[in-house]
Amino acid sequence: MTSEDKDQRDGAGSGGQEFPDRVFRSPAGMAGGIVLLAIGLWLSIDAIVGGEGSTPWLALAGLLFAVPLVVAFTLRPAVFAGERRMRVRNPFRTIEVPWGAVETVRAGYSSEVVADGVKYQLWAIPVSLRARKKATRHNERIAAGRPPSPGPGGLFGGRGVPNLDPGETEMRERRAPSDQSIDELRELLETHGRKEEAQGKVAVRWSFEVIAPAVAGAVLLAVLLATG
Repeated sequence: MTSEDKDQRDGAGSGGQEFPDRVFRSPAGMAGGIVLLAIGLWLSIDAIVGGEGSTPWLALAGLLFAVPLVVAFTLRPAVFAGERRMRVRNPFRTIEVPWGAVETVRAGYSSEVVADGVKYQLWAIPVSLRARKKATRHNERIAAGRPPSPGPGGLFGGRGVPNLDPGETEMRERRAPSDQSIDELRELLETHGRKEEAQGKVAVRWSFEVIAPAVAGAVLLAVLLATG
């Protein structure tokens, strides 16, 4: 585990107490990445063990090229949000954004933060229009006093949800996962954006630990293919 994977801790100010960052990731993306890595590793081992001629070398080069890219787009993306700043870890860049520099956090067709006039996409919080529409339909039914649409059968074969009491309406309302994450980030922005310790400039760092092996794998793969 790298230092970026560890929860960063920010001082709470006068009390001196520290709190861990909130971490936002895409469970679906991580699951897909693990599956892709498992399949790629299995195919590569098979080619290395049973291949002839340049096949094992091609398999190794392909693995060196593909693994960093799969990790970059599936396992790596994360948003770490603390009391002083948010750290956005995208496939090839890490962006440190103090809350004082944030202009807005929003989710349209993609999740993004706007800071110092520049827009940065939040790869770790993908937007699902299907989930958003489903939540909207659900909330409209609740607001109209109708029970939610029946879901799949439960453990005992039950379907649907009984009529809700007025007091239960708010408790039953839904938000798409991406919108809920953006709401949490906005709350942190409103809470900490004006604090003196949350001021500063945006810092962007290229993730050469991902880029370098992928480029090396691509060059090696090209050389092997060219030389036959």
